[in-house]
Amino acid sequence: MKGVIFDWDGVVIDSSAQHERSWELLAAEEEKPLPKGHFKAGFGKKNQEIIPKLLKWTDDPDEIARLGDRKEVLYREIVREQGVTVLPGARELLGALAEAGIPRSVGSSTPRSNLDAIFAATGLGGLFTAVVCGDDVKNGKPAPDVFLLAAEKLGLAPEDCLVIEDAHVGIAAAHAAGMNVLAVATTHPLAELTDADAAVATLAGITPAKLQRITG
Repeated sequence: MKGVIFDWDGVVIDSSAQHERSWELLAAEEEKPLPKGHFKAGFGKKNQEIIPKLLKWTDDPDEIARLGDRKEVLYREIVREQGVTVLPGARELLGALAEAGIPRSVGSSTPRSNLDAIFAATGLGGLFTAVVCGDDVKNGKPAPDVFLLAAEKLGLAPEDCLVIEDAHVGIAAAHAAGMNVLAVATTHPLAELTDADAAVATLAGITPAKLQRITG
């Protein structure tokens, strides 16, 4: 392992409640239904996939863009009011990787405006060597695009990167990119994360040396 790529929501920060609430507010504004279990089913995917395929609200590209943008505005309003929680061990691991000279990238489906808002609030932005978000790629997870671009920005071959993920769609994307994956049981129980190369309950206590052992 020469570099580490971090998914964002559910790996570095816990903003699931804020995301779920923003979908609820959007549905109420638009007077549209939310299918049961929609939030967990869509976790890690881009809005451009969630709105037409999961929610089945519309197939019109302009309308999808409008709804997606509005959802993220609502999310940022909630974040400004409530803040977000940095997940246990995330800041410490990022700091330890930086001290060890191991490059680090965000590899997330979230829009850059969301990342910028939380970087400003938490100071986490300075801990990353590179940032790749949903705005930077055409195809969202489970396509490997976001992770392949992150490896490119780090100047590394895909096989030299370890991905840290919490969602099945992200684990699939990392494997499609040819990368090993450490899963964190924030969104799904440990027992359901067997598709990852290794899984932990939390990043608390995870060190660069432990990450090296995962990649062999």
